[in-house]
Amino acid sequence: MLTYVYCITKYDHADRDEQGRYSGPEDTVSDHGEVEAAYLRAVAAFATDTGIDHLAVREPQVPSLAHFGVEPAVDGFGLEELFPSGLAGFHDGAQVPLDSALELVRVMLRDNGAWCRLEAEGTFAVHVGWDQYLYISSSRPCEEALAVTRELGLFPERVDASPYAFEAEQQSIQRSADDGFWADLHRAVVAGQAGILEETYLEGASRWHHLTGDTLGPVRAGLAPRARIAVWPPLSSDIPAVVRALPADGLVEGVWQDDEGLIRSAIVDEDAFPELTARMSRARAATLLSVYAGERVPPVHRSHDRRRRNPAGPLADRADAE
Repeated sequence: MLTYVYCITKYDHADRDEQGRYSGPEDTVSDHGEVEAAYLRAVAAFATDTGIDHLAVREPQVPSLAHFGVEPAVDGFGLEELFPSGLAGFHDGAQVPLDSALELVRVMLRDNGAWCRLEAEGTFAVHVGWDQYLYISSSRPCEEALAVTRELGLFPERVDASPYAFEAEQQSIQRSADDGFWADLHRAVVAGQAGILEETYLEGASRWHHLTGDTLGPVRAGLAPRARIAVWPPLSSDIPAVVRALPADGLVEGVWQDDEGLIRSAIVDEDAFPELTARMSRARAATLLSVYAGERVPPVHRSHDRRRRNPAGPLADRADAE
């Protein structure tokens, strides 16, 4: 953990009660104007004071089932102009210059949907919490940046740690996706025990791959950096049986292979079961998966790039698959 951690807000401490609750006039959304610009200038000041001009994206995520931000969702979660490849470029470990990092902070301040931590490991880190609370950590006290922040009309406060501080949650990860993993997976595919691979390339977004002895190599080569993967049994060609297994209500994820051999999926509730049934009825093969964390346990393999870290941020949702 970095030595110096600051919480920076637009909320005047004089407008807080004895329990620290704010009751002043400031809103919890970005003004898209002078105050937002002040936040960004403060981040730039701390980065400069620390000697940072590039940052790495950590624990990137987007909403999966719904957008819970206080502002309306925007196309591409506000990332399209920052990453030419869209969500594919927004991955754990992606290096961005300070100007792009500031734009990512802007995206988070506006609740556009995307969230991440930005850090220079062992030196500097910044992320945004709920209600325009900004957290900056540095290896240096950053006295000049603190003065600049106050001049900007913001209120910095030194804290022990951010409430969104990273916490490793590795209990759900069974192993790293090393050569041994892929050798074991090849044997499982040949034996008919494994058939589809779910690639969570971004927390809140995933894609599916059909596995055969011939496709394992291309699938492995095409995975996003530090993706988390889960392997499931082959899809069932008994489509009527899959459809009959739909629950009476609730959420479920349908996964199917279309006429072109591509793996598709959709998370739906009972209102959309007829549409899901229609789509799967035209499929080559299909299956149903639970969307609930305690029930969504791949019986075959679950793995990840050993460098990946799991998210503990304010937008942490289960992975979607479109």
